[in-house]
Amino acid sequence: MATKVIMPKLSPTMEEGQLSRWLKKEGDKVSMGEPLAEIDTDKATMEMQALGNGVLRKILIHDGESAPLGQLIAVIGEPDEDISALLSEVGSAESSKAASQAKPAEKPSSSPGEEKETSDSPEAPAKSKAADTAKIEPSPKSEPAASATTQSSSPGGNGTQRGRLIVSPLAARMAAESGIDLRSITGSGPGGRIIKRDVEELVAGKAAPAAAATADVGQRTVMQQSPVEPSAYRDVPASEMRRTIAKRLVTSLGPIPHFFLTTEIAMDRAAEMRSSVNALDPELKISVNDIIIKVAASALRQHPQVNASFQDKMVRYYEHADIGVAVAIEDGLITPIVRSADQKSLGQIASEVRDLAGRARNRKLRPEEFLGATFSISNLGMFGIDEFTAVINPPEGAILAVGAMAPKPVVRDNEIVIRQMMRVTMSCDHRVIDGATGAKFLQTFKKILENPLFLVV
Repeated sequence: MATKVIMPKLSPTMEEGQLSRWLKKEGDKVSMGEPLAEIDTDKATMEMQALGNGVLRKILIHDGESAPLGQLIAVIGEPDEDISALLSEVGSAESSKAASQAKPAEKPSSSPGEEKETSDSPEAPAKSKAADTAKIEPSPKSEPAASATTQSSSPGGNGTQRGRLIVSPLAARMAAESGIDLRSITGSGPGGRIIKRDVEELVAGKAAPAAAATADVGQRTVMQQSPVEPSAYRDVPASEMRRTIAKRLVTSLGPIPHFFLTTEIAMDRAAEMRSSVNALDPELKISVNDIIIKVAASALRQHPQVNASFQDKMVRYYEHADIGVAVAIEDGLITPIVRSADQKSLGQIASEVRDLAGRARNRKLRPEEFLGATFSISNLGMFGIDEFTAVINPPEGAILAVGAMAPKPVVRDNEIVIRQMMRVTMSCDHRVIDGATGAKFLQTFKKILENPLFLVV
């Protein structure tokens, strides 16, 4: 009996998935538990395993396309098995959906003197078609350079709109990184969709652009454009991660009453301790951010009111400091978690952060490694940012924004001296943390960071 392959729920917050690539092609043998495809979820790229034995008979969702949870994306069956019933079900479902979307809304009745177009009039369809064409076709002057859309199209269809290209999000991203004009690529996907393989072949030199422009050495092409014309643009479908970030931010800064506390910290002793530890054991590779994580975890143990979250009718206090560390990756941001950081040594934290950050950038984290932090740290100091405020990641009660460490003149014992200073700003959920509570936490955090020997007391 044929096995339905549906879009699986690979993370708790996943609502739909994007097919990154199939690991099998139609006609390949498949065994239960064998990796079948790679799925881009809202936070990571994860393998989907086959739930049956047989042959991959039909692929319904192709590389770069998205599907909601539970949608049929492929069929596994015996080589000679009749799967037409399953495919007809899919066709019927798509037809019903298209019909419901195409059904015109009811119009209010017209006044006695108002003209009405009916289907009995032969001119009505022609007028409607002309109007539709006028809506779709852009002005030649403002035609986008290379628009992209995820509009699905059946195999053999045209696959394009006037002035638009159908491009998978992954292919669009790869083309942008490689400086490739999407208009120079002929898509090999369904309906002419440009997919990952097309860009890879062009980059590798296996395929020539559809319209390559040649120029003599030293020759330059000057684009003349009227200053009143709008800029050309291209629409790239938002990735699953970017859509999830957008949804979560809407539930954060608006509904959560933020307030912000900023303090400045002398980092000379912390920097000296880092240099000494790395000199003793270069393999540890302790970073300033590792020290900040350890100090934050220690301060949370002393101020459990900050290591908490608001839960509708109660406040939840956590026994351990599970620190989320913001890592910038392609298409967004992810916060891998150092579990029980208050119980780990500085060396353990450094090693774990390097491993988590590396796998986060390769989108190889498991859901339990980036969901469920109790407190987060976002460090933009390496980008030269002196100070900023971060948005709380619900349901956490606070997030610490860390700026750059830089030499500054400060007053010590009535004298101006140069010290390595760093500014941090804590965003607090006022439903959980009061101003004085947050201030006391930052006092402890500053005391330990300015005197890191407190970590061993």
